[in-house]
Amino acid sequence: FPFPEKFAQRLAGKTITALGRRAKYLTMDLEGGPALICHLGMSGSFRIETADGSDMPGIFRHDRSKSSNHDHVVFHVVSPAGTRSRVIFNDPRRFGFMLFAEGLPDVHPMLAGLGVEPTGNTLDGALLSSLMKGRRSPLKAALLDQRLIAGLGNIYVSEALWRAGLSPLREAGTIARPGKKAQAQSEHLAQAIRSVISDAIAAGGSSLRDYMQTDGSLGYFQHAFAVYDREGEACSKPSCGGHIERIVQSGRSTFYCRTCQR
Repeated sequence: FPFPEKFAQRLAGKTITALGRRAKYLTMDLEGGPALICHLGMSGSFRIETADGSDMPGIFRHDRSKSSNHDHVVFHVVSPAGTRSRVIFNDPRRFGFMLFAEGLPDVHPMLAGLGVEPTGNTLDGALLSSLMKGRRSPLKAALLDQRLIAGLGNIYVSEALWRAGLSPLREAGTIARPGKKAQAQSEHLAQAIRSVISDAIAAGGSSLRDYMQTDGSLGYFQHAFAVYDREGEACSKPSCGGHIERIVQSGRSTFYCRTCQR
């Protein structure tokens, strides 16, 4: 993706007043406008270094994080205390992008149509039920629809469905039917979504190929996967006795246990 015209000139000398996130987008509010909207794409990352090039890596890190071959943007920033550092945008596959929003970022066309955030207390069983009501698409596909719930991805949907004991193949609308059973299913799934994301954040994310933290260190949540990339392994739920299977839905891998996920 090309960068906006006069990209550097429009940023030079600006004060960053707030940093935020909406779904998979990062937002940067600038004093006097405009706001900057960033998306990492498939392989993008931000690396933070001090002015002399040093950083604070974790125990494990990607060697790629030190390569400048795919460093496309370098922000030179100065803190209120006068500390100088660099924020480096690295993107080998060039699917990431940055653009300006003249008004509030949330009303920009890229963000305006996004659904509810999966974190916090907003997404509860009642709201999830209303979002799924009448939908005949597979439950996993509905959960990945960014117009309904913003920010959920393939890994965490698979993990949440396993925790909730729900099959990715069942119709989404089945958890929105009248009755206590469907009500319990939607509430359990909402709790599972929140807990999976919370656990992943606490573990620093999931490092499979390109993901790392801003200091170059890797996340650890991949070691806690119950189903994702566990094809053929025994299900870890007590007394289940099933095995993890891999299927393809809409061109993407889905991992689940058909024994305990109904």
